[in-house]
Amino acid sequence: MQRGRPDWDDYFMEIAHVVAKRSTCLRRQIGAVIVKDKRILTTGYNGAPGGLPHCLELGCLRDELGIESGTRQEICRALHAEQNAIIQAALYGVSTKEATLYCTHQPCSLCAKALINAGIRRIVFEGDYPDQFALDMLKLAEVEMAQYIREPEEVG
Repeated sequence: MQRGRPDWDDYFMEIAHVVAKRSTCLRRQIGAVIVKDKRILTTGYNGAPGGLPHCLELGCLRDELGIESGTRQEICRALHAEQNAIIQAALYGVSTKEATLYCTHQPCSLCAKALINAGIRRIVFEGDYPDQFALDMLKLAEVEMAQYIREPEEVG
């Protein structure tokens, strides 16, 4: 029996989930893939800046301080997956103008601002994140948002 070929959203979202496996966050493992013309430009996952100890080694500062999810994102050792994907593009001189972001979770307001300024025009995300302000900004900037619904895998 021949397996079905994934459409582009399925394909890139699956890659985002693989990228998330590199995450060093103890709370959420997030993966992001920036794509243009059906080609991967960059990827990113959430983790500490290069060369610094990760939360896997030091523990979660947010947990230690009792900070609720979706608040006070600045109190975290890690960069977000979306930020890392944009930074990788900048490091290697890759334009993200008119690109699509595939992300395992909805971007927060900090990432939404960066994505808008990076020229991202479409965001496909799977999991929710408690940040309505981010959605409001992305809508105002006319960034297309699409929540990805994963189809249950067939057993057989």
